[in-house]
Amino acid sequence: MFLMKKGLLVVLWMMMGLSAMAAEPDSLVIDSIGSLHKMGVIRRTVREFDRLNKAYIEPQHYEFTVMGQITRTYESFILDSKGQTITLAPDGLTKIGPYFGWRWFFLGFTFDIKNIGFSQSGLRKEFDLSIYSSQVGVDIFYRRTGNDYKIRDVRLGYGLDGDWLEGVPFDGVNVGITGASAYYIFNHGRFSYPAAFAQSTCQKISCGSWMAGVGFTKNTLDMDYEKLETTLRSRISKEQELKLDSGMMFSDIKYSDFMLSGGYAYNWVFAKNWLFCASGQLAVCYKSSYGEIAGEKKGFSIDKVNLDGIGRFGLVYNNTRWYAGCSAIMRTNNYHTARFTAKNFFGSFNCYVGYNFVLKKKYRKA
Repeated sequence: MFLMKKGLLVVLWMMMGLSAMAAEPDSLVIDSIGSLHKMGVIRRTVREFDRLNKAYIEPQHYEFTVMGQITRTYESFILDSKGQTITLAPDGLTKIGPYFGWRWFFLGFTFDIKNIGFSQSGLRKEFDLSIYSSQVGVDIFYRRTGNDYKIRDVRLGYGLDGDWLEGVPFDGVNVGITGASAYYIFNHGRFSYPAAFAQSTCQKISCGSWMAGVGFTKNTLDMDYEKLETTLRSRISKEQELKLDSGMMFSDIKYSDFMLSGGYAYNWVFAKNWLFCASGQLAVCYKSSYGEIAGEKKGFSIDKVNLDGIGRFGLVYNNTRWYAGCSAIMRTNNYHTARFTAKNFFGSFNCYVGYNFVLKKKYRKA
């Protein structure tokens, strides 16, 4: 459909050009030369984003790719206030989903195989759109955790410390994140980040690179502290005293996250068509709430600066047409105020197999 639209635009442009030529031929020649020059600059700029050293990296030979993926997710949420700590985490989920790629674009959707219907309130959802090139990458993401957490550990004092609530269901917390991030790869000519995590190129010689990025997210954190207190009281004897710190007593938090990140990644080619990648990034984040939070300072404050992190590991086999592999991705998202600290750890382990098709013109045999 895109090619059809593009062709129609070219035809209309030519027809408009012919009409203008009949009226003002000299000005049309000048305008046409200027337009062609601008198109050439744009084309060279776009190609520069995909520049690479072919001695180190084998370019993508195909226009399109399809992939199937199985994902195992894990997550934990830790709430801390003046020495009281509660750890919540859902059971790990196994998700499946299809992916489709065209050049720099890679689009996919995964869903929990136990909850295929989308009307269930406890369903965790993820949506990712990634655009990759040898120099830069862009990630757009949407994530909702669902409300199927369980209590894993409690440290409240008053003789109530221990694992006595481990495994008790608690559906009073929801965590969501929506945002976008971009990164720049400094050694993009010799190092291919997409070779490890997008399978769009093949790393031929081991190499590493420094990376830097920026990002913005909107985050939501909902907690039903009354339900939490009721759940805790239902598991203790009447003689025991239970008193949650006031920092635990909030209903919802909404905040924006501005981040600058930096890190290093290394691709190890240990055999023909095989690759192992390890990547780590540390992000300096400024988290600004847009809801009323008691005890939080207004305006700019160094207290709103947090450190988040992301680690990626990948093992890939890729012979340019077929590829298969696995990867692990781990993230941290921290938020603290004068009243409490919230830490969210989440990640996934992926196994996938894919197929590339429709050779690019320069790789087709005459």
